[in-house]
Amino acid sequence: MLRLGLTGGIATGKTTVAAMLRELRFDVLDADSLAHHLIEPGQPAYNEVVREFGPSVLDNNTRVNRAKLAAIVFADPAKLASLNALLHPRVEVAIHQQFAEWSGNGTRDAAFVEAALLIEAGYHKNLDGLVVTWCRPEQQLDRLRARGLSDEDAHRRIAAQLPLVEKLSHATEEIDCSGSLEDTRRQVQALAAKLRNKTATPQQ
Repeated sequence: MLRLGLTGGIATGKTTVAAMLRELRFDVLDADSLAHHLIEPGQPAYNEVVREFGPSVLDNNTRVNRAKLAAIVFADPAKLASLNALLHPRVEVAIHQQFAEWSGNGTRDAAFVEAALLIEAGYHKNLDGLVVTWCRPEQQLDRLRARGLSDEDAHRRIAAQLPLVEKLSHATEEIDCSGSLEDTRRQVQALAAKLRNKTATPQQ
């Protein structure tokens, strides 16, 4: 089983590609959602996040308000580094466990971990390959504006990640998400065929 990463700059189409891979019956772990789960009450990182960032990040139900937390960390690189230091080791353990489970359950071709910060966290070094999504910078901004972010917040989110050109330098495969959905889908289907051909059992 190939253990592959799926990453890309924010709003470059990573989540769309992940959904297409799932439609093609590949297992895909959403590591960003896993990180969100880790800061829920009763979960391993909850108390540490509250201790590090204070009770002001909690909502009325004492859950971490991710929007408040994001406003803090994306305005201060040191605070973002602190949050990542709390979460990344735990996420990495969970990724290892999920890959092992899929392999043990008979997944034979490829499985993916989808995460925005795979390269930044250094986890790509543990994988068999890395798929990087990309689009034009102006498209990133337009897509982030459509999510309700101000231009200032959008630029902060983009600046908090490695530049796209650097992410692409680590890629074993690229998906260009600057065109239509159908164009993206054709690229994902071609990748799927390539991976399945690569991992097919040779005929005796």
